[in-house]
Amino acid sequence: MAARDFINRLVALPRGTKRAIVITTDVLILALSVWFAFYLRTGDWWWPVESLARPMIAAIAVAMPMFVTAGFYRSIFRYAGLATAVSMVRIVALYGLIFAGTFTVMGFGGVPRTVGLIQPLLVLVMLGASRAVARMILAEPSLRLHRDGVHRVLIYGAGAVGRQLAGAIKASDEMRLLGFVDDDPALWGSMINGMRIIGPRSLAHHVVKDRITDILLAVPSATRARRSEIVRQLRDLNLHVRTLPSVVEIARGEVSVQDLKDLEIEDLLGREPVAPDVELLHKNITGKVVLVSGAGGSIGSELCRQIFDARPALLLLVEMSEFNLYAIHQELLRRVAIGGAAPIVMPLLASVQDKRRMREIIATWRPNTIYHAAAYKHVPLVEHNLVEGVRNNVFGTLTLALLAVELGVPDFVFVSTDKAVRPTNAMGTTKRLGEMILQALHASGGETRFSMVRFGNVLGSSGSVVPLFRKQIAEGGPVTITHADITRYFMTIPEAAQLVLQAGAMGDGGDVFVLDMGEPVRIQDLARNMIELSGLSVRDADNPDGEIEIKVVGLRPGEKLYEELLIGDNPAATAHPRILRAREGFLPWTELKTYLAQLEAAVDQGDAARARALLRSVVPEFAPSSELVDWVARARPIDEGAAEGLPAERAA
Repeated sequence: MAARDFINRLVALPRGTKRAIVITTDVLILALSVWFAFYLRTGDWWWPVESLARPMIAAIAVAMPMFVTAGFYRSIFRYAGLATAVSMVRIVALYGLIFAGTFTVMGFGGVPRTVGLIQPLLVLVMLGASRAVARMILAEPSLRLHRDGVHRVLIYGAGAVGRQLAGAIKASDEMRLLGFVDDDPALWGSMINGMRIIGPRSLAHHVVKDRITDILLAVPSATRARRSEIVRQLRDLNLHVRTLPSVVEIARGEVSVQDLKDLEIEDLLGREPVAPDVELLHKNITGKVVLVSGAGGSIGSELCRQIFDARPALLLLVEMSEFNLYAIHQELLRRVAIGGAAPIVMPLLASVQDKRRMREIIATWRPNTIYHAAAYKHVPLVEHNLVEGVRNNVFGTLTLALLAVELGVPDFVFVSTDKAVRPTNAMGTTKRLGEMILQALHASGGETRFSMVRFGNVLGSSGSVVPLFRKQIAEGGPVTITHADITRYFMTIPEAAQLVLQAGAMGDGGDVFVLDMGEPVRIQDLARNMIELSGLSVRDADNPDGEIEIKVVGLRPGEKLYEELLIGDNPAATAHPRILRAREGFLPWTELKTYLAQLEAAVDQGDAARARALLRSVVPEFAPSSELVDWVARARPIDEGAAEGLPAERAA
């Protein structure tokens, strides 16, 4: 502890004081090197002062100006590297030529000629040793002090990015780099700056032997499948696995320790993203007026980013949340500042429920394409607030769709969800009814092409399970799941946005598109992977001493064990290999609008029970679970306004 405190105080000294200490040390080295040179030449420690004084004064007078000019005292020892060492060798070599020329070639009485050759070599050794000792103590105190909290790391990937990361780690006192791991057998056993490269097969041995705590993935160009394979290999090693950004992000600047981040969920899933069709992405956007409702939401904001990159003539951001609208507008304005020529971006505060305001916007700006992403999407919240969920998700969609038909909008794309398939909750039912409205409107004629895009859980969106698990792990657990066997389909936000844009461009009208999302993921397996790849262990019956518990808390009202993407069977293929066209039934518009009129009356009266009954009538697939029915019955007093004396929807 005393040694650590001393080093901390030494590092905290003013720069001028530390420079004075170094200069004094170098002066002593120059003087002592003359004395040692005399001893090595003659074997005698004691010489007349006048014999030693001349070469000592000469050494200091010649060397110190050279050292100052070369910048010896501008560098920081604990960050000094190969370039500093090379510079030192060059300056000492030049100094040695001058010193040897004076005392070996010319000669001085009382000074053996070989001293002129020996002393410069001693100077080089002593200067190098002093720098090495200072760097070892100051840069890596963990080597001497065994400080707590220092991460012992290996870098997976010995390429250019891995070497850059190694250089960044050397400047950090939070990590100690102990080597590299690489898949290339030709590199195994080689060294990079004194660090050995090992193969994946010997990784487990080195993790135990060197007490490794972290693995840093520096393979940004690896495919998603390869990264997932590496992650699976690391799962059982009880290491904290972190990764670097993509190649594109790395290309923007030097790699730093701050660039490291926890694994993305995509690395855990191992599914390659759906490759976009560039022509489809641009078809309904480039050079056109595009409107995005719910522009500040998770999907809406990503739609805005990708639409912006496709260069519309005008991008209309429609959002009811002032903060969300401000955030996405400012982000796009920054892109304008960086990228130069860019589309006009217009922020518009509005709710899709407000028919007058939406008519004003559409009539004024005449959009060519509308992407409707505005919705209430959280299952429990919509169950708690059924009337508002119907008002926004059903009648907001109806209002926007009817205005699109009335004002001649060519293309209308609706963002739907897998929860609309045989829904067991109100949120999924409102989204399915939104699909049915658009299907019926298309079938009734008109110029507007309506398309619906249905996909699964979106990673990183608000309410996503992944950030929740990360937060719970950081807090020490437990990680909560609703059922041991619950599964979900997953996709990334960019994938979801690309699907919406492409599907909207390939639709003839009335189409429901779904994505081939691969295999569903068991949420319990996802939670376990995230815990273990954070360097922690799962506490369960097999490991009662584990660090994080996975706790099953029970299904939420209306929650399914297994999500589906299709109601009917035999989906049709499309021009895109990963996009399918569903065949879904619907009511004719003449019949549907009668139900909608009754539903609107129930909403206007705040009658949640009537609204729920009508939803079950118009969406025959709506089959609420017994748990949801029981929960609705128990929630009746709250719905009736008992909470805080506020008016509420009548009991559902």
